[in-house]
Amino acid sequence: MDAVRLIGVGRRALADSQDAPDIMREAWQAQALAQAIGSRLAMLGPLELRGEALGLCEAGARGSGGSAVPVVGAGGIRAAQLTELGDVRGALIDLGALLGDVGIALVAVASESFEEGAYWQCMEAIDAADESRDRVLEILRRLPEQNSRLADPGPEPGSDSAA
Repeated sequence: MDAVRLIGVGRRALADSQDAPDIMREAWQAQALAQAIGSRLAMLGPLELRGEALGLCEAGARGSGGSAVPVVGAGGIRAAQLTELGDVRGALIDLGALLGDVGIALVAVASESFEEGAYWQCMEAIDAADESRDRVLEILRRLPEQNSRLADPGPEPGSDSAA
């Protein structure tokens, strides 16, 4: 699935989240998506952005890893559905907005949390979303206008994609 569409699915899922576990799950999903987009951009993007893209990948990994990984649910890990970046600039703008929404939702969860462990888990997730968003904004700042679309390579040689 195209990155922009996948991010849209994530934004709708976050908006539909009803409680703290749902919001934490969507924060985790957003970070996994940031990791996947950063990885794809590091492999296929302009050479001058690969360091920043790796930084986004690492920041996303910190936000989607660890011992507090939520039960993902029936839809699985959304980031695994990423097949192409398509409009890189649009995807990064939307990803930045998603990460901002995640941070706001997590602040609400943290402020309503009565358990100290849950509060600190939210604070760590807020920091991770903020770091990922900062990386996205830096990539956007440095993204050359002519590279706003990347051509993903076709199927691997020898793969059976012709039917």
